[in-house]
Amino acid sequence: MKRSLLFIFFIIGMVVYAQTKVSGIVLDEEGEPVAYANVLFKNTTEGTITDEDGRFYLESEENYTVLSVSFIGYTTEEVELRQRVTYNLEVILKEGEQLDEVVVYVGKQSKKNNPAIDILKKIWANKRINGLKKFRQYQYDKYEKIEFDLNTIDSALMKSKMFRGLEFIFADLDTSRITGKTYLPLFLNETFSQVYGDNEMNLEKEEVRGSKNSGFSNNQAIIGFVDDLYSDYNIYDNYIKLVDKSFTSPLSQTGINTYNYVLADSAYIDNKWCYHIIYYPRRKNELTFKGDFWVNDTTYAVKKIDLEVTKSANINWVKEIYIQQEFEVVNDSVFLLKRDYLMSDFSFSKKEKSKGVYGKRTTVYDHYKFENPRPEEFYKSVSDPYDPSIFQRDSIFWKNNRLESLNKDEQGIYTLLDTLKTVPKFKTYYNLVSVLGSGYIEIDKWNLDIGDIYSTFGFNDAEGIRLRGGARTYFGQNDPWRLEGYMAYGFDDHKFKHGFSAKWLLDRKSRLIISGGNRRDIEQLGINLTATNDVLGRSVASSAVFTVGNNNRLTNINLSTLALEVEPFTNLRFRFGGSFRTLSSALPEAFSLDYVDPGAPTGISSEIRQFDLITTLIYTPGKRTIGYGVERRDVNDNYSTLLLNYTKGTQGFLKSDFNYEKIQFSYSQPWQIGGFGRLFSSVEIGKTFGAVPLGLLNVVPGNQTLFSIFNTFPNLDFYEFVTDTYVSAHFEHNFNGRLFSRIPLLRKLNLREIVGLRGVWGELSDENIALSSPTNIPLVAPDDKIYWEYSLGVGNIFKIFRIDFNFRGNYLDNPDARPFSVTGTFGFNF
Repeated sequence: MKRSLLFIFFIIGMVVYAQTKVSGIVLDEEGEPVAYANVLFKNTTEGTITDEDGRFYLESEENYTVLSVSFIGYTTEEVELRQRVTYNLEVILKEGEQLDEVVVYVGKQSKKNNPAIDILKKIWANKRINGLKKFRQYQYDKYEKIEFDLNTIDSALMKSKMFRGLEFIFADLDTSRITGKTYLPLFLNETFSQVYGDNEMNLEKEEVRGSKNSGFSNNQAIIGFVDDLYSDYNIYDNYIKLVDKSFTSPLSQTGINTYNYVLADSAYIDNKWCYHIIYYPRRKNELTFKGDFWVNDTTYAVKKIDLEVTKSANINWVKEIYIQQEFEVVNDSVFLLKRDYLMSDFSFSKKEKSKGVYGKRTTVYDHYKFENPRPEEFYKSVSDPYDPSIFQRDSIFWKNNRLESLNKDEQGIYTLLDTLKTVPKFKTYYNLVSVLGSGYIEIDKWNLDIGDIYSTFGFNDAEGIRLRGGARTYFGQNDPWRLEGYMAYGFDDHKFKHGFSAKWLLDRKSRLIISGGNRRDIEQLGINLTATNDVLGRSVASSAVFTVGNNNRLTNINLSTLALEVEPFTNLRFRFGGSFRTLSSALPEAFSLDYVDPGAPTGISSEIRQFDLITTLIYTPGKRTIGYGVERRDVNDNYSTLLLNYTKGTQGFLKSDFNYEKIQFSYSQPWQIGGFGRLFSSVEIGKTFGAVPLGLLNVVPGNQTLFSIFNTFPNLDFYEFVTDTYVSAHFEHNFNGRLFSRIPLLRKLNLREIVGLRGVWGELSDENIALSSPTNIPLVAPDDKIYWEYSLGVGNIFKIFRIDFNFRGNYLDNPDARPFSVTGTFGFNF
């Protein structure tokens, strides 16, 4: 009996752990790699295609013994797999005919007689009546897990000084089924939610029922980072947005000009007859995928699709991106998304052996229900996503609602991270990464952050060398209140400066916040059309180490603010407040803010005292945030911003100098122009009613720094144009390398083209000119014609640098006019 029981356990163990893994390279008879060859386990639909170098990795939970390798123009090769794991396999394809039963399309020949494209056209015709669009109302359960893993673990890494004392974390390692690399799980987040939708009202809402994190209390920032990178996508759309780039979908109506399609096979999948189509890009260096999909022969709904970003795609810091979607057949005509798997391999290098981090997102959908109408109020009522009970679900809840079981490595992450947090060396690494990412040094025992470290050093003509240090309270990212301040010292003017801010969240539901503060510092006010009310911020022009010409038009500012802010509806904010400021020149011999003041002993005043009442409306449709404290973090950047600002200057109160009114409106919007890149646009208009001196007028933002700063004019000096009425527009388009990818000598450099166009028109009344007439700056507005500039830029130089060549369109007769300038900027962009 014991032997029989042992035998049964042995058989069960063999079944549970049966697995086939195979990797290798496909070559032709000349020894050249065969890119995009089809690699399948024989008589199955489980497979992959080779990359540009002919390499592949394939894994299955089943036990297979034969591998089938094929490509158009070559005979099919069948390779016997003598063991469960076979690495570094070399497959030679011989020239010959293949798939005699179908007509196939190869290369860049005519598209007219390609059956794969005929099928593709039928997919387009049916895509709007497939899936959830077939129903008036729908609901389903959604389970999502996000995971980060350290990959390409080898013995050298395990024995390195970095992991000395941390060897226990390598006790359990697994191998990626996509790349075949060994990896170590480091982070896991699970979320279960229920989604409701109404296609007639075009409304949808998602209610989170449970959320569980491994690791650290601040890991909502990691989740937000992943959500921003992997925004929701639809394979039927023309473009799929990943890591801030738009990739042409293989199901796109523009795909014919982007991809090669091959009808490779047909077979039954879940009792539905499906066509198998392989696709791969026509050109290198474009934002494209390679892979295959299976499509039903009657509904032309996709049953399964694999998408892998090509290695030559113009994208930084990402070695691989892989997507797999599987659809469930509900009845004869309904295909619904069942599982969505996305994996990215983040790495500094795209070399095969380079180490990196996997970012993985798995989403499972189940329990679909239809035709259950709900009132519009149901969709507009939003539950509290930060209800503490959501984050305290027990094991029974997760057992019942986890739509996909965790594997043994994922189960071990919770224990591993709890252990790691107790290891001093790991805490040191974590703190170092945290400092570089946030700019603040955490002092946990005082609940204080020191920083930010990136504002420590500066230089300008008034202060000379400037040093700054600051701190803020920080108990956690959801703090209901925050205090923050800084001190600075200039070694030329021998003066201390300071800034202090306090914020308090009075009501979480309406986002009612009271804030206030004071700043006494030196500022370059000619960098913005809107007056600053930030008691902590400082423009880059105020501390630029290198500038074009003299950076001496600086202002002493003593600013105090008090404001109340509320968000009655999502992304719609109202702010009511007041500010009191005193303004004077920081370098009177070079720059004057003097104005005519009959009440002054000399008839001239050099200091402006002004109290303003300010009402602001800010609308940011589509903006997503995380956190519920007084400060939240944005998780996307593809939303528009509409701002309406009304300022009422009150004379006499606190000895304020001027009565005036000012109204300003701005609209900014990023536009994803399909495969042609991204356009950033902004439009701003404003008008001041009443007589005010230079310090309260609207200065057209020049830029004398060497940095490229959006919404400024790099060929204008500070205060070159001054207005009381203005209209301004800025446009900047990044083609993301679409043009350079077609130039052979530039293709491999992965450079990106940026073009810019900007203009401003404004006028200045005679009354305002006369009020500030003693100034040594000529008060001129671009009222004769629109002042405009254009720029041509090259980005992604060494992956981190961008350079812009800026040209002035007119007003070349202005004193010291700069017809040309070169600016640049550094940044880590995908």
